[in-house]
This record gives sequence, structure tokens and C-alpha cells, in this order.
Amino acid sequence: MKKRILAMMLASAMVAGIVGCGGSSDSKDTKEEIKTEETAKTDDAEETEIQVFIAASLNTVMTGLAEEYNKEHPEVKITYNADSSGTLLTQIEEGYECDIFFSAAQKQMDQLEKDGLVVDKTRANVVNNQVVVVSLKDSGTKVTGLENLNEASSIALAGGSVPVGKYTRQALVNIGTLNKVDDVSTITTQEISDALGGVEISEQDNVSKVLAAVVEGSCEVGTTYFSDTYGYEDKLDILQKVSYDLTGNVIYPIARVWNDEADEVQNKAADDFIKFITSDAAKAVFDSYYFDTNVE
Repeated sequence: MKKRILAMMLASAMVAGIVGCGGSSDSKDTKEEIKTEETAKTDDAEETEIQVFIAASLNTVMTGLAEEYNKEHPEVKITYNADSSGTLLTQIEEGYECDIFFSAAQKQMDQLEKDGLVVDKTRANVVNNQVVVVSLKDSGTKVTGLENLNEASSIALAGGSVPVGKYTRQALVNIGTLNKVDDVSTITTQEISDALGGVEISEQDNVSKVLAAVVEGSCEVGTTYFSDTYGYEDKLDILQKVSYDLTGNVIYPIARVWNDEADEVQNKAADDFIKFITSDAAKAVFDSYYFDTNVE
């Protein structure tokens, strides 16, 4: 009798085990089906490429942001064209294929808007920045900031059409080194040199080249953006953070550009990328690269 009861108990346990395993298998199959559906959605997404024109000072942070974006959108290839905002504006006006313009100043975006090349309701202010005076660590420079730039043996300075060059000129006007003019971007490098007592100035056509001139030691000091010092903390001394009272805000606007060659998929990807760049997640990345995300 005991053997019969034991046998029945064992049989019941085996049935329960089979049912239990069956339930687990169903759950696993369901998860696999969901995963397959999600993968299919990603695979079904149509591949496209967007051309993004960015100010040179954005190159490092935007490379990181593109990698983050592509984790969720591997089907979108992001191609950057990094240069001074003035050069990028000219290229867009000349018909270069561009989907998004991310400028280091409002002036260039304002002009693009006047040209009728900005897509309505896509423009947004993303970050602020700050002009800094820098030199190599332990350079022995006597320069402490804009007030005594004349004590440098050589200066790396961006041209007037480059935002950082314009902001630097505006600051020099505001401290009385340069005379007031209607448009500070028209002040030549030679005029600045004369105002500083004939100091040698190496004019550069974008902010990255200004930074390189100082890092390589070819110029004693230079004016660049605070964000450009990211990754160079061990090589550069920040002699001065120039106040916004002298330069004005250094706002970076972004907008989608009319691209006659773009299809609906490409335009949608461009809009989505702008949405990502203006998101809180992207702001956290900008903050880590020394940009100021407190903009109106």
C-alpha cells in the first residue's frame, strides 16, 4: 500500500514538473517573440544620412552625442562638417548639402534665416559658452587677461568673421583697447596689433586652430572658448574667463536647413536629431564638456 501511494506521489510530482517546465518555456518563447519584434522594428527602420554643419568648438562634444544617438538609431548616419560658423554659413548659401546648422553665434543663424534657408519652428538656443584667455602651463607669460595682452610676445586670434574672434574684439572695445565701431567683426588683425603696441598676432580661421597654436607653443597666448579647454586641463592655464558683460552671451543656436535633395526619411531624422540635441539627456553631456546649458 505504501509503495502504491509513493508511486502515485512520484507520478504527480513528475506531472507537476512537466507542467512547470511547460509554463517556463511558454514565458521564454513570449520574451523571445517580443525581442524579435523589437529587433525587427530596428531592422525595418530605413537607413538614411544627415549632413550636420557644426561650429568647430562643438566637434568634440557632438562626436560623443552622435555615438549616444546612434545607440537608439543605428540606421541614421551622422556626417559632420566642422568649421567656423562664418565659413559654414557661406557654404550653405553656396548650395552645399546641409540638413542641420549648429552655429556658435546668433549672427550667422540670423543671416541664414533672412536667406529663407531655415525651416520654420526648428530653431532653438542650445548652449552658452565663455571666451577665455589661455596659455601653455608654466609658459612664464606676464599676461593675466585681456587688459595686458600687449605683454605677450605673440597671440593667436581668430578672424572677425569667426564668432570667438568677434566676441574677443567686442571685449577689447568694451575695455577701451579698441575704438568703437558699428560692426566689431570689421576690425582687422593689424588694427588690433597696432592697438596693442605692435604685438605679433597669428590670425586663425576657426577656434580649433587658435587652440592648436597655443597648445603647440607657436603662440604665447590665445583667446578661445572655455569648452575648448576640455581634455587640455594638464596642458593649458586659463588666464582669464572673460565676463559676459564684456562679450555678451555666447549663444549657440541650432536649426534644420532647407535641403532640396533630402527625402521625407532624411528630414524626419534631422528633426529627431535636433530633438535629441535639445533634450535633458544631451544637456547633461554638454555640461560635462564645460558648456553652459542655462539659456533662454
